[in-house]
Amino acid sequence: MSEPLRILQLYPKSDYFTGAAVQLLELARGLKERGHHVVVATRPGEGWIEKCAEAGLPYHAVPMRSEADVQSVPPLVRILRQHRIQIVHAQKGKARTLAMMAGLFTKIPVLVLNRGVSFPIDAFSRLGYTTKRVTAVVAVSESIKRGLVSQGVPADKIHVIHSGTDTARFHPGVDRTRIRRELGLGHEHYLITQIGIRSWKGNDDTMDAMKTVAARAPQARLLFVGANEAKATILREKAAARGLADRVLVFLHREDIPEILAASDVCVDASYAGLGITGTLREALAVETAVIGTELEGNPELITDGETGYLFPARDIDALARAILRTIEDPSRAIAMARTGRKRVEAEFSVTAKLDRTEALYRRLLGSKRTA
Repeated sequence: MSEPLRILQLYPKSDYFTGAAVQLLELARGLKERGHHVVVATRPGEGWIEKCAEAGLPYHAVPMRSEADVQSVPPLVRILRQHRIQIVHAQKGKARTLAMMAGLFTKIPVLVLNRGVSFPIDAFSRLGYTTKRVTAVVAVSESIKRGLVSQGVPADKIHVIHSGTDTARFHPGVDRTRIRRELGLGHEHYLITQIGIRSWKGNDDTMDAMKTVAARAPQARLLFVGANEAKATILREKAAARGLADRVLVFLHREDIPEILAASDVCVDASYAGLGITGTLREALAVETAVIGTELEGNPELITDGETGYLFPARDIDALARAILRTIEDPSRAIAMARTGRKRVEAEFSVTAKLDRTEALYRRLLGSKRTA
């Protein structure tokens, strides 16, 4: 039997509910359940204390205020020595830089950098990818790998491991009735959901498409999920300005995402920048809810247009409206595509698949270092 690995998952933010944070926690929990010693370190956050305690994971809070936060180096060095860490998996560039600084004082056999977005890297950031002190880069999609290679990162240093969906938590049997009751929706209503509130998520584009959809399908409702109070107010004001005050609903941060997606008839993501593969589209397919996404970056790796969902050109509001109307007008096809999508998620985008590939990569990298 292979010896357990000693791993530090390093996350330089305090949030615990965003896609990157959820992916880290599920990876850490899964690796621990496979017998490895896994430590989590993040910026201070009460949510992390609770989540790691529930999972039985050692947790450390580290300031990590900036990439040059020298005050974070001594606690990182102590963590590395206390837990005899073999592999540091840095979830952001800031974490990588701070790990490299700590590595000046204690040995880090393997340093892995995660890359989950497609924004261009500048000349300084490129050094953080190409330096020999970074053993490997994990890209969450083939498109992100292609982008990094085009910007000068060696292809053999980049390993594609798709983000994983917990198919035991996101599954077709999730209850869909409670959320619809909470929203005051009947069987006749058609719920379109977008999760994630950021400018580049294309929330305004989705709302503009809703104007066209509502004219053709008055039973349609649009739900935005994940706003803070200020953003929720702005969304409601924008809806009123478009004459959609009674058609647009807003949830603040929620943890019952499986139920929200199961209650939805279609999940939309209109992102036009920065995305790898939109996590909520994976999760929607896992509960067998239809999906519509932009044909950018990694989304076509998950969505085959007309087979597992619909794709449309980013910022093309008319095309988005047409795709939504297609799901409304042909619900049987939408359901069939979602079922096919569930099978793809199980095979390629599940937490189990991610754990298998990550564990194998860690062992290969550590074995190569020992040989060298």
